[in-house]
Amino acid sequence: MLNVGDAVPDFTLESDSAGLISSKALRGQRYVIYFYPKDDTPGCTKEACSFRDHMPDFKDLGVPVFGASADDAKAHAKFVGKYQLNFPLLIDPEKKLLEAFGVWTEKSMYGRTYMGVLRATFVVGADGKVEQVWPKVKPEGHGAEVLAWLKS
Repeated sequence: MLNVGDAVPDFTLESDSAGLISSKALRGQRYVIYFYPKDDTPGCTKEACSFRDHMPDFKDLGVPVFGASADDAKAHAKFVGKYQLNFPLLIDPEKKLLEAFGVWTEKSMYGRTYMGVLRATFVVGADGKVEQVWPKVKPEGHGAEVLAWLKS
């Protein structure tokens, strides 16, 4: 997983609502990218809605927020529509961005191991380097937690 001070690898991905999003186009501004396991699941919904509810504050700070998972465009569109999400979701079914950030990892549940997305959030600085990492996110209220850190 990327750590504070690491350069964010170059990426270009399609989003559900904002066209292509690339690390090069984002250079010169801070942004938040959060990774989550699956659209329209209880924890992921709480986390997305937390960011949604605080989006005016993120916009006031000039800090865009991007969600990312391995879900496809159709799943993202349904998720966005159902919960009126007001920020782009990056489409990464090939897991290129997930792997580059180190959040596509082996997980275990009930003694079974499998590959999955580690719920993590990164603040990327204007210089393209990681400023802050939340490696184990509790979904409820996470948008407020990230916002508080940005304001501190």
